[in-house]
Amino acid sequence: MFRKFLQNTRKPEGRLGRWMLRGMNLGHNWLIAWALSFVTFRPGAHILDVGCGGGATIANLLKYVENSRVDGIDYSAESVAFSKRRNAKNLGERCQICEGNVASLPYEDAVLDYVTAFETIFFWPDIRAAFREIARVLKSGGTILIGCEIDDASNTTWTDRIEGMVIHPAEEIAEALKEAGFQDVQTHRNNRGNIAVAGIRA
Repeated sequence: MFRKFLQNTRKPEGRLGRWMLRGMNLGHNWLIAWALSFVTFRPGAHILDVGCGGGATIANLLKYVENSRVDGIDYSAESVAFSKRRNAKNLGERCQICEGNVASLPYEDAVLDYVTAFETIFFWPDIRAAFREIARVLKSGGTILIGCEIDDASNTTWTDRIEGMVIHPAEEIAEALKEAGFQDVQTHRNNRGNIAVAGIRA
């Protein structure tokens, strides 16, 4: 039963998925706050949270970035529905949340100011292709911010239990961002082993 529950880390579905999303919203708040502190978000920005999960990152950004528009995308229908409920009062004018895939984002070229992704790149089939797609939709000078609780690929505690999970070292993430056209890539790490990696679109 526990192993079945853990699969909802990858793609939340049904009742177990909703339990997972509640836990993510509570358990990831500190990671979100820590990682967001490394980026200065401009008022009025258009932000996309990829792999929006339970909607906690969207809620934080809507609260703290004045006059912002914060969208969310997730390939889990359960996550989209949960995130919409979490951010119901802002849906429409300030927020759109939809089902979709990081490999093909539903935006024109160079329209976003920031893209965030927390605890989600573990499940992207090809992070290099995903970063190129994110670079496509970001404006020149736009920022990507990646946040992960772990980056030690030798630790198989979770990858042995969760199907399709791949842990990417911070160095690999930074190099992939540079290959996708990001500059001034910076990596931050805290004493818990969490990482935040940010880069600027050329």
